[in-house]
Amino acid sequence: MVKKERFSPTATSRGLPLGISLYTMFLCSLFGANTVAVKISLTGLGVFTTAGLRFAISTVVVFLWAICSGNRLAITRRQARQLLPLGVILFVQLALFYFGQSMTTASHGALISNVLPFVVMILAHFFLPGDNISFRRVAGLILGFVGVAVLFFDTSAQAGETLPGDLLILLAVFVWAGNVVYVKKIIAGFHPLQITLYPMAMTVPIYLLCGYFLDGEMIKSLDAPVVKALLYQALVTASFGFVAWNTLMAKYGATALHSFVFIMPISGVFLGVVMLGEAVTANLLASILLVTAGLIVFNSPVTADPAQGGL
Repeated sequence: MVKKERFSPTATSRGLPLGISLYTMFLCSLFGANTVAVKISLTGLGVFTTAGLRFAISTVVVFLWAICSGNRLAITRRQARQLLPLGVILFVQLALFYFGQSMTTASHGALISNVLPFVVMILAHFFLPGDNISFRRVAGLILGFVGVAVLFFDTSAQAGETLPGDLLILLAVFVWAGNVVYVKKIIAGFHPLQITLYPMAMTVPIYLLCGYFLDGEMIKSLDAPVVKALLYQALVTASFGFVAWNTLMAKYGATALHSFVFIMPISGVFLGVVMLGEAVTANLLASILLVTAGLIVFNSPVTADPAQGGL
């Protein structure tokens, strides 16, 4: 049997405790910076190669961490059948995201991620008991969604060139939302290390095989910035970040937790402008303002009985 901590999902209508909220915001800031790391790594590595190397490193790190922390990773056949669809979803999600990010800016990639909580909220309402929709959440998430939509009406020359990549990332986010809800549905029977490790490990040979046949050049250059960017994706987000996120999601509802992904666009845009010199347009600024407004509305204190807030 696997040594694992039993989590009991709690009601999310009352919001997260302050300490957990700050920790979630920190994680979202790290995830937001990931779009910048992806852009940098793609300058020297192929799309599938980047994803394959990222998850290969992460698989080793998470496996070693599990062994050192005394967590056995054995799973049953039933658990393996549950994890197989998750590996497929993860492969599609990351392939779409990396292809999209190769054709757009880190700022756009981070902002479009803002669609995630909206889709998660709808799916969680129908598939996850206890993750209810309230009028306040709908208002906040619609503000954020409109903030992303503003990007598609950007008339600058650069925006026209990024549209195909933006659409691919948008599609990736819809797949990501399905991933989130599916993980939340099955996570009670797993340790977070299991549900992090096995899907990543499943995708590694597929990514590298696709990289060999589809990337053209798997490795174009391997300078210090590319290596650092790859290690950031592998160690900070795919190892520490995924385990920490899945641990939190096992205890708290998917909708409340994912409301904080509004932090990702702010982090991603800021770092994209500072580190990559990406252009700041009026639409980009409007999008950031709407995202921030959505975050404030979504997480504003509930004054009425939370049980009466569902639609």
